[in-house]
This record gives sequence, structure tokens and C-alpha cells, in this order.
Amino acid sequence: MKTVLFSTKSYERPFFDEANREAGSPHELTFHEARLTEATTELSRGHPCVCPFVNDILSEAVLEALHRGGTRLIALRSAGFNHVELDAAARLDLTVVRVPAYSPHAVAEHSVCLMLALNRGVHRAYNRVREGNFALGGLIGFDMADKTAGIVGTGKIGALTARILRGFGCRLLGFDVQPSEDCLAMGLQYVDFPELLAESHIITLHCPLNPDTHHLIDADAVGRMREGVMLINTSRGAVVDTPALIDGLKSRRIGKVGLDVYEEESDLFFRDLSNEVLEDDQLARLLTFPNVIITGHQAFLTGEALEGIADTTLDNISEFETQGTCTNEVHAAQHTQ
Repeated sequence: MKTVLFSTKSYERPFFDEANREAGSPHELTFHEARLTEATTELSRGHPCVCPFVNDILSEAVLEALHRGGTRLIALRSAGFNHVELDAAARLDLTVVRVPAYSPHAVAEHSVCLMLALNRGVHRAYNRVREGNFALGGLIGFDMADKTAGIVGTGKIGALTARILRGFGCRLLGFDVQPSEDCLAMGLQYVDFPELLAESHIITLHCPLNPDTHHLIDADAVGRMREGVMLINTSRGAVVDTPALIDGLKSRRIGKVGLDVYEEESDLFFRDLSNEVLEDDQLARLLTFPNVIITGHQAFLTGEALEGIADTTLDNISEFETQGTCTNEVHAAQHTQ
């Protein structure tokens, strides 16, 4: 199938080319680094399949333009689909498919990487030593053994994060509308959300973004947290209300923050802006805190994950092309699940 991929980077293309070759090159792939927006929809004309990434825009206007250009399939190369107007897609008879899982290990391991770096001040120590400063002041961490880790969302990624943290000797608390048997078996205790906030030394977010989780971490949630808590978010940026997060850092209620996602990241992440003025005042403020680490939506970025994304995306396209349906299709009702 003739397919156009938006927001593609140099590190992605070899994985898609290789997956396509291994499958016998059934698809004609066109790569664009440009984001999919209303202004770039013309690049999709004549392509039955459009393959967007997480920060591409799939609003009603964009979907209508894609439909007019002959697109029938939206093949997301991500697990999340909150950026798609699914009701509009259904009305236009556009099939939307996704990659429900690629390497949950990648995101889980990155989440714990942020925890360890924040706890022991690795980011600050690295910069100090490069400048010849070997002083240890301000670098005191804590033993993770016997600390309480609250895991919000215990799907595949959350469960793997729990498994790693159990290895450190953490007490595990969880909050999810669908408890995981694997998590229960490893000793995780499910509690209500306020209890998790109040008892956790570390809170790590692994929930999807939907109306129920939008700004789940707001001013009220921050006020319920244990003093000096560490907060990690590798899920979706809008799960956290950024002004509430900043206020929590300023009041010292939140002691350390690790973010791989940011609510307003779509115009920032995946781009080199090192020679430009950062116009996002909230992100600029976050970057001033010495107890905050921000990575640019890289938690998924392992070779295994990229291979899995490419394989599943092309399998989805092939399945739709041959059968007219796809196992990994996304429906409008899933937005509220």
C-alpha cells in the first residue's frame, strides 16, 4: 500500500525499510520529517495510508483533508491515540490502527533511570565533575529499599516498572481501574488514589490520557502528596497540570521530578531548538529547577522498540490491505476507557 510517514527521523527510517524488505517490500513508503498538520496534508494526497507519530495533529479538519486526498487508513506508529479525533474519523470512514505494544521494557527502564538519576543527583554530579568540582554537597540521596513506590496505571509498562522496583526492595502501591494479576502476585497492594498520593515516596505515572486522567495530577493531588515526593511521568504530558507541578516544586511539597513528556511538547520535542529562544515559559521555568530532569520523549527509544514499532505498523497496514479490517483498530468508545 502506498504509505506516507510524517514526523520521521533519521534513526527511524532504517527500521521501516528493513521491516518492509523482510516482508517482501509490499508497501511503497514515503518519509517526511514534517509534522502532520492542516498545512502539510497536501503531502498525503494520493496515499491510501497515512502514518503519523505522537505529536502529529489529527483534528477533524486534518482528517477531512486526508479523506479528500484519498486516505483510507490512519496507521499510528504509537500506542497512544489521544491526538486523534476518533468520532470524525468514524464519520469519514477512516480506519485508525495503532501499535498497542512494542517494548514496554524500554519505557519502564527509562522511568527507573529517571528515578535513580534524580535520587543520586547524577545529572548535577556529571556537570560538576566535568568542571573539576568534586564536592558532594547537595547530592545526598536515599536508599530505595523499603521506600513506598506508587504506580498509577498497572498495564504492561506499569507492571514491568513494579517488577524492577520490587527488585530494589520497594513497597509497591498501585492505582488502576483494572487490577493486574501479575502485580498482585508480586505483592503490589491496590489502594485508592488519595491513599497512594499520601503514602508514596515515589509516584510514577503509566496511565493513558483520556478524560478521566487529564490533569490527574492537579493542585489538589499535589496537596495530598507526601512532603518531598519524587514524581515521574513517562505516560502523557497532559496527565500532569504543569502550573500545579511548578507550584508543588516551589513549595517543596514535590522534592524531585522526572519528565519524559510535557503537555505542550508538540511544538518542541523531536526538534533541535538549541539555537533558538525557548518561548514556552512553563518549560523554561521547569528547566531552572536543579531537582528536575526532563528528557524529550525518548523513553521508547531503544532498538528493540523501534523494530517492534516498524514491524507492527507494517503488519497493521498489510492486514487492512488484505482483509479490510485490522486487529489493532481503534474505536471512538476507547477514548473513555
